[in-house]
Amino acid sequence: MTEITRITDESFERQVLARKGTVLVDFTAEWCPPCHMIKPVLAQIADERSDTLTIYTLDTDENPTAVRDYRIMSQPTLLLFRDGHLLRTLVGARSKTKLLAELDAALRS
Repeated sequence: MTEITRITDESFERQVLARKGTVLVDFTAEWCPPCHMIKPVLAQIADERSDTLTIYTLDTDENPTAVRDYRIMSQPTLLLFRDGHLLRTLVGARSKTKLLAELDAALRS
């Protein structure tokens, strides 16, 4: 299973905003039980969609700038970007099936 790459406030612009293609950023925290629940789901999706989707994780406790800029109030929060533009915000853990359906719907619009 793929290990999700961690990004920081310092690398956010380069890794997410300046990147061509589709990027999903998982705003997470070590103390957050639902964050631990969604982690293996994201790893599976990263494996299955590696050709079309890049997934990163960002620790909310260590990266206050991105948390402030995107008004992250709960963890996990998933932000879906295409070519550096925010497409969708998803809050809370969900099943793989539901998450894929929401991601696919967002990418079709």
